[in-house]
Amino acid sequence: MSEPIPSEKKRKRPKSAEKNAKKKKTNVAMKPAKRVTWTNKQRALVFSARGITFHARHLMNDLKVLMPHSKTDSKLERKEGLFAINEICEMKNCNMTMFFEMRKKLDLYMWLSIVPNGPSARFLVQNVHTMDELRLTGNHLKGSRPLVTFNKLFDDQPHLALLKEMLKQMFGTPNMHPKSKPFYDHVISFTYLDGRIWFRNFQITDQQDGSLVEVGPRFCLWPIKIFSGSFSGAVIYENPTYKSPNQYRTELKMEAAQRYKTKAKKKERKSEIEIIPKEDELDEIFHTITQDELKQAG
Repeated sequence: MSEPIPSEKKRKRPKSAEKNAKKKKTNVAMKPAKRVTWTNKQRALVFSARGITFHARHLMNDLKVLMPHSKTDSKLERKEGLFAINEICEMKNCNMTMFFEMRKKLDLYMWLSIVPNGPSARFLVQNVHTMDELRLTGNHLKGSRPLVTFNKLFDDQPHLALLKEMLKQMFGTPNMHPKSKPFYDHVISFTYLDGRIWFRNFQITDQQDGSLVEVGPRFCLWPIKIFSGSFSGAVIYENPTYKSPNQYRTELKMEAAQRYKTKAKKKERKSEIEIIPKEDELDEIFHTITQDELKQAG
């Protein structure tokens, strides 16, 4: 009988190689997702000049709440020119600015500018209604990112396309901003109608059917001029239909004066006409006969 062939001994793997293989398997299985970093580091400076009313100040504070990427600064003195805003933005490390100024305690103006090379635009702010004034039922989380929407008319004209891009950069919260929340729960709407830009803010109550509830604030922007630089440069666009508030008030006064003149002329014409009353036959019934009349009759 043949002797049994002895079985070959299995080679043992070193323990260090087994540990390295296990580590590779666990690293492949437990590999974390790629972290999204904060790359769009846009910062907007929102402040005003000295002399604005409380109504304008409340509107500015409402816009700061909607823009977690915004910074603020003390009021700009009237002695300093608008070009000093570029230096303030550079010190605050901001590349955009929203600046409010007021004239005669009546007319509120807004500047939007991309610092330091431009462009910049000036608007007249009308129909201002703040959140405290409206007291609407809508409410969204502070710091959440908005959906910035525009109507189709912004793509028809070149100056509106430029304003659309400026408003998008100003009100769009950058992704992964430290002060923002990583989801959308409200919509900021810009609608171009009747030569003006209408601002509305809505809360998304139901994402399936897209139902919205208005939050506020409300205001209207009337474009005046667009400059090539930041608060300077050549005029790219000038609104031909714009009418200054001073001109509008003078026209109202002229109309009121004209109405007063027409009324005064009507009164003069009435006074010139002699009104002769008609004789009434019944007036002699209650006439008492005096003694002189009796003597004359006798």
